[in-house]
Amino acid sequence: MAFFSSRILKTLAAAALAVALPATGALAAGDSKAPRMQDWSFAGIFGTYDTAQLQRGFQVYTENCSACHALSRIAFRNLMEPGGPEFSEAEVRAIAVNYFVTDGPDSFGEMFEREARLSDRFPPPFPNREAAVAAMGAYPPDFSLLAKARAPTRGFPGFVIDIFTGYAENGPDYIYSLLTGYEDPPADEEAPIGLNYNPYFIGGEWIAMAPPLFEGMHAYGDGSPETISQYAQDVAAFMMWAAEPHLNARKEMGFRVLAFLVIFGGLVYMTKRRVWSAVDH
Repeated sequence: MAFFSSRILKTLAAAALAVALPATGALAAGDSKAPRMQDWSFAGIFGTYDTAQLQRGFQVYTENCSACHALSRIAFRNLMEPGGPEFSEAEVRAIAVNYFVTDGPDSFGEMFEREARLSDRFPPPFPNREAAVAAMGAYPPDFSLLAKARAPTRGFPGFVIDIFTGYAENGPDYIYSLLTGYEDPPADEEAPIGLNYNPYFIGGEWIAMAPPLFEGMHAYGDGSPETISQYAQDVAAFMMWAAEPHLNARKEMGFRVLAFLVIFGGLVYMTKRRVWSAVDH
């Protein structure tokens, strides 16, 4: 058991950061706001993914995000593996038949399209990067590793505190903050054509992606709130799983290794005491 819950550790980390940062908390022109820290089930050294949340996040992805963003490093079979959304095989097969992948060549040397299989990865919504830019005006990044690739760096003392708290959720925190952070631009700023104001965007305050989430746009079957905040949390958690699908197994193995080292160290110490106790020093 952990001595402190992840929420308490996060609170201590936030307090330490508040002391280190200027009291006003003001940002220089062009700086993005710091991501708002959320309470994730997978936070801390003992955290694990919430299966129901991952299933909801996958729903948000397929019904909303998949039209623009690829998930090219995830295979359909990953959806039913332990530690993930854990859909049944029948459910995953039903999902796969909605996708078509390019295969071949056939006996005539021609490429062809077929229904996706469990072993296939999710096909991208666009055939190439140029087609995506032409259709969207900007390249929508692949979702597979975004929760890791878009994790904002944390300066001193944040990265030191993170060593003790096990904080590694800055990517999901950023994604959540970005998805819920759209605002009207300041009165003294003129909106560039085709861009939207979002002070949490790490590439600047203006982002090409329009607000993607709206209240009630996804119908959850488990009774979860159908709000922008809930949608953002769910899809951010799903993106974290996509970037690190074996997090549960990794933490479990790490705990076993630490437990072994503690027991082994105790046995070595007792052996040393037994062997050398009768020797004059």
